[in-house]
Order: sequence, then structure tokens, then C-alpha cells
Amino acid sequence: MTDTDAFAGRKARASDWFRTLRDEIVAAFEALEVSHVTGPFSEAPAGRFEVTPTSRQADDGSDAGGGLMSVMRGGRVFEKVGVNVSTVYGTLGAAAQKAMAARGVPGIEEDPRFWASGISLVAHMQNPHVPAVHMNTRMFWTPGAWWFGGGSDLNPCLEYDEDTAHFHATQQAHLAPHGATLYPELKAWADEYFYIPHRKRARGVGGIFMDDRNTGDWEADFALTQDIGRAFLPAYLPLVEKRRAMPFGETEKDAQLVHRGLYAEYNLVYDRGTKFGLATGHDANAVLMSLPPMAKWV
Repeated sequence: MTDTDAFAGRKARASDWFRTLRDEIVAAFEALEVSHVTGPFSEAPAGRFEVTPTSRQADDGSDAGGGLMSVMRGGRVFEKVGVNVSTVYGTLGAAAQKAMAARGVPGIEEDPRFWASGISLVAHMQNPHVPAVHMNTRMFWTPGAWWFGGGSDLNPCLEYDEDTAHFHATQQAHLAPHGATLYPELKAWADEYFYIPHRKRARGVGGIFMDDRNTGDWEADFALTQDIGRAFLPAYLPLVEKRRAMPFGETEKDAQLVHRGLYAEYNLVYDRGTKFGLATGHDANAVLMSLPPMAKWV
């Protein structure tokens, strides 16, 4: 059931979906830039995404997939935001193969071929009142297994309870068709996954997260992955629109920079996607796109 021929159509559908979601988010973010006409940074030129193809090469120099890195810097609303998509394939290196085997991926020790596709988004904002945000969904295939993973989480440096409530309620509504127990399960998973042990705190106010999602029903798991992606814009855009024109001073900006340091620590030390991207030879700039443009440690 997981051989290349049987899964070719499913791979194409997943890859196409991640690209479609990327296009929708890029368009929505550029529209936010244009519509920001009052408040801090509104006199600056509206930001636009710079789009760069990315590529991955196998050890023998052959093509092993790639994608698009879309980054906006120094806009009216976004200080730095990246929306990347990629589809990569080939043979896992020894370290990645060992890690997959340790996770119980069947057959990976005998056949290290893999295919992976996904979207990854991180937004760092100009105004400290606007929360940073992360979203990632992906599909992974090996000859012996397949699964989906990802989610989204909110990372404000200045917390507003109503913003947190809206973000979570929107995600819960999008997950409701997939079962009443799913949202609390994925929320709890996010709380555990986005925790920073050496700081003894979460990196933000949570969201939803899943990994190794394989119920045996590919269509159902793909539909869930799509709805996680569909929840992102309605969960996040209203928060940006509400906060982007608020005044702020040095105290708020300092809090933002310190919180960004926390975000950078997590992504460099714990994030599974960062480790996998670097270990499999994907474009390092695309993998590290999540890092903030400026940060501070106290």
C-alpha cells in the first residue's frame, strides 16, 4: 500500500495543496501590507515577498527536489515573514535513517528512500502588540510508512487573553468535523511540543500540533491536514488587523526582542523540522528562515 506507484497520485495532491495554501497566505499577507495606512510604519513602502527557488541535491549530485522560499522583510506590518514550500525526496543519510528507525518507522533500516512535502511559515511583526506566529503542515512517505504532521501556534510577546481565545476557538471550529476529542488532543500535544525545557516555560500561548498522523485512512488524515491549514488565516488575520496600529515604545520593543530570543532558542535546539531539514541537506537559508531578524538576550 505504500509503494511509489500506489502513492504517486496522493503525493501530487498533497504537494499541490501545500502550494495552494502558500499562494493564499502570501496574497493575504501582501494585502495586509497595502491596507495598513494608519499607525506605526504606515508611511513605509508596502512590503512584497521576494521569491527564491530552493533545491536539494543528493550525495551523487542528482536532483532531489526543492521548492520556493518566499520572504518579506521590512514591511509596514511584517518585519520578517517567510512562507516556504518544498517537495524533496531521495535516500536518508545514516543519522536520519537511525532517527527514523528509533521512532519505529517500519522498513526504514532496509530501504532508506523517502519523500516529503510541506509548507512552513513564521512571521515576526513590526509592532510588538501583534503576535508572532508559526504554521507548518507536511506529509512524509517511506516505502514502509506514511504520515502527516504539523500545526500552528501563537507567540505573542505582549499577551492579550481575547487574542489567545480567538486563535484557539478558530482552530477548534475547524477541527470539530474530525471528532470532538481531536482539538483537545492536538492542543495538549502543542503545549508539550512547544515547551522549552531549559527555560521551564512555553514559547508562546499554544495552538495545535500533531506528528506521525496515520490512522490508516489517508483521505481522512489529508482532510484533517487541509483543515489545519485552512484554520490559519481566519485564526490569525483578525489579530493582526486589531493590533497593527497600536502605539508602542521602547519597553514594548524590548519585550519583543527578548521574546524573539526565546523563539530562536527553541527552533535551534528542539525543533524537529529544523533538525530534519539540515540533516537531509535542504537549503540552509530556507530551513533557518524561521529565525527573527533581530533578537535580544538578557
